[in-house]
Amino acid sequence: MTEEEKKDETVEEDETVEETPARQEVEETPARQEVEETPARQEEKPEAIPGAELEPIAVEEGPELSAEEQARLEAEAEERARREAELSADEEEPAAERAPAKLETGTRYLATGKRKRSIARVTITPGEGKIVVNKRELDEFFPRPLHRTMARQPLATTGYEGSVDVSIRVHGGGISGQAGAVRHGIARALTEVDPELRGELKRRGYLTRDARAKERRKAGLKKARKRPQFSKR
Repeated sequence: MTEEEKKDETVEEDETVEETPARQEVEETPARQEVEETPARQEEKPEAIPGAELEPIAVEEGPELSAEEQARLEAEAEERARREAELSADEEEPAAERAPAKLETGTRYLATGKRKRSIARVTITPGEGKIVVNKRELDEFFPRPLHRTMARQPLATTGYEGSVDVSIRVHGGGISGQAGAVRHGIARALTEVDPELRGELKRRGYLTRDARAKERRKAGLKKARKRPQFSKR
């Protein structure tokens, strides 16, 4: 290299050395501005969310139900809602405008009601509206309001609820079947008291023998229609 070229290289190196401090100052200024701005930003704290300090509520998950059990529970809930809706609709309907017939002292009217495997033998006598089931009060024998309402429906519909005493002997079946048998027996006994009540009681379905019952189990199945799980191998 010639001497002139060496001189040119030294001059270029000096220029680069002189430029570096200026660049550093330019690069440092934005950083200083950011440092100066941070305290102001920190002063502006966000608003606290209400309830953020509360602990979340732990929800306990129940046991997982199979599809069959879930379908069974849904069907039972729908059936219960349907029955309660029917009872409430019957209560809303006005009672018969016809005045109840006067019963002679000492007269007795007998009838038999059935539902599923329950059989109720009903005796109606003149009285003040007392209902006895198996020598116990109606409210004591049927603790659920649904069954008590079901048993009183024929009397409330015809207007004989406060003018006769009802004595009932019922056996067989469960509590729901016994309530249906009591209603059927009272309705049939009222037709003996006054035959003109037959049309109103028949229209409401109180005289119809409800033949629905649990279907019997079949051979090879778990219940009436439930089959065991199929295994290919």
